Amino acid sequence: MNIPMQAVSFLTSRGLKLATAESCTGGQIASYLASVPGSGACLDVGFVSYSPSGKAGFLGVRRTTMEQFGLTSEEVAHEMAEGVLRQEGCCADVAVSNTGLADAAPEGGPPAGTQCFAWSFRTRNGELLTFTETRLFPGDRNEVRSAAALYALSRIEHYFDRLPRTQREHSQRTSP
Repeated sequence: MNIPMQAVSFLTSRGLKLATAESCTGGQIASYLASVPGSGACLDVGFVSYSPSGKAGFLGVRRTTMEQFGLTSEEVAHEMAEGVLRQEGCCADVAVSNTGLADAAPEGGPPAGTQCFAWSFRTRNGELLTFTETRLFPGDRNEVRSAAALYALSRIEHYFDRLPRTQREHSQRTSP
């Protein structure tokens, strides 16, 4: 199963564009998608934001959210995904975000391999519907990052199918 190819096929068949907001995966979500011929039809923008100041300044993640829930949290992933869709230059319909720990965690923090995700969809009236998940991936640093990036792509269609029917129909654009 070629997950990036499936994601490109799904997005292009529905006329959707994707934006990414990545922390732990460091651009791998966008990179995997870009490795597929024809991905230019569905990849809009990608942000890599490791630091709290980058998450706040470029993606609009509230400092209070980071302080209250921690950088590895569904709440931060949620704000990252919605933040990228709110960027002035972004014309995507869908955003995927990731934040997590690929290796040794600080004492008292989540275990190594913990990855938090969000998938946001722009509705017909401009509102954003967002879904979040937390997963734990085994392996070394780069195995965790790779698995997380592929997982993020693999769940786009899953969450699209959970949108209310009227929103799914709107998101299926027709070609000019």
